[in-house]
Amino acid sequence: MHTLNLIGAGRVGRTLAHLWHRCGALAIGDVHTRSLASAQAACAFVGAGRAVERTDQMQPADVWMLAVPDAQIASAAYALAQCAREHGWAPAQAFHCSGALASDVLQPLQALGWQVASTHCILSFASAETAVEQFAGTPCALEGDHALTDWLRGPFGAIGARCFDLQADKKVLYHAAAVFATNYLPVLEHLAERAWADAGVPAELLPGLRQNVMARAMANVQTLGPHGALTGPAARRDVAAIARQRAVVAAWDAQAGEAYAALSALALRMANQSSQAAANSANPR
Repeated sequence: MHTLNLIGAGRVGRTLAHLWHRCGALAIGDVHTRSLASAQAACAFVGAGRAVERTDQMQPADVWMLAVPDAQIASAAYALAQCAREHGWAPAQAFHCSGALASDVLQPLQALGWQVASTHCILSFASAETAVEQFAGTPCALEGDHALTDWLRGPFGAIGARCFDLQADKKVLYHAAAVFATNYLPVLEHLAERAWADAGVPAELLPGLRQNVMARAMANVQTLGPHGALTGPAARRDVAAIARQRAVVAAWDAQAGEAYAALSALALRMANQSSQAAANSANPR
């Protein structure tokens, strides 16, 4: 069984390491995070591993996962490369978990003959506990050295991931898509609840609105697809109603007004595309 060391063990790192340990896909070795206490907590959640305070205290491993924030990946790779040189470690394998950065950020390790890759799981890691239960079936993008990405399909597949290859120059667009799909939903719901509250909706009704409206909207998207689930003035192409609402929203919150205008324009484009597709279907050439 291959041994995995972790540099960084937040929600993503803890989730993956816990799942790999639970199914026996990888043996968890050393864990280094921002503090010894944090590393110890990560090991407790994973159910395995040895917490260490510094990178230079880590033992060699077959595979290294750098599950640190994007801004820290390059420095973590540099520190690990220094340790590898100082201790004379044989070349190993390393991957990071960023959705926006490609594997070339691990160049200090690649220069030592290591195989490097990037992986990204399309899942909202709101908490490690929740992510562990939700992970099965999660799509996972792989990019980097082919030998390593091919090997990574094994441990990721063992925990239920659906792996696919991604080109390095497409990673930023790919990650932006994930941001659209997950990160902005809480922002939009926050704006909606603020607007409802300022419009006079009783506070005790807001949790129910949140649950019912969001759940039904998502159910419609899943059942009908984005175009079929589109409703409201844009779906009706009621530009007059959109203009009135845009003015009111802009007066209430200028940034929200800009967002409303941009989203309405995109919604109108979707509605026009749906109308054109229906016309083409009714009148095939």
